[in-house]
Amino acid sequence: MMQLFYATTSAYVRKVMVTAHCLGLTNEIELLDSAAHPVERDERIAIVNPLAKVPALRTEQGACLYDSRVICEYLNARAKGDLIPSQGDARWLSLSRQALGDGLIDAALLARYEYSARPLEKQWQGWADAQLKKVHAALREIECQVAGFSTQPDDVGLIAIGCALGYLDFRFDVLNWRANHPLTAAWFAQFDAHPAMAATRPH
Repeated sequence: MMQLFYATTSAYVRKVMVTAHCLGLTNEIELLDSAAHPVERDERIAIVNPLAKVPALRTEQGACLYDSRVICEYLNARAKGDLIPSQGDARWLSLSRQALGDGLIDAALLARYEYSARPLEKQWQGWADAQLKKVHAALREIECQVAGFSTQPDDVGLIAIGCALGYLDFRFDVLNWRANHPLTAAWFAQFDAHPAMAATRPH
């Protein structure tokens, strides 16, 4: 079996697991407990990923893959899936949407680390505000694009965006992002109800 270093709170791990669910690969993945942290390094993960970050996947052949984008592409290729278009404009649109979703997660995660991982006397509000500005910019762009989104997790870009919005619900409910993004809120209500999304909600 494949082995995946896993954390139920990670939006990047969730992206990989939603992909696995959609491709019918969950029964081929063994989930390994981990405690990824920006300061306190988990050496169990470092065996597979020298950066000690999740997700990190070890294939049956012993190859070590890390970064959710690489792992999702591997799973899609393994299953001969179509979550990542192989060519043409559809490919670049899918990958750009994945970058938008991942970028939203990156910014939200950096803002959270400022509060949760840095001692109070060393916290920099300006830094956190700058990250949240990126979050709001990403949400505005999603609102502009969302009319063209499928309500099914049939594309890795949409999976990334869905997992990013789920992360905001989990860690930044104070932002109340739905208030100013009604089209995105309506889309996400349908998208997040899909079994692959429901089975992977952070907790």
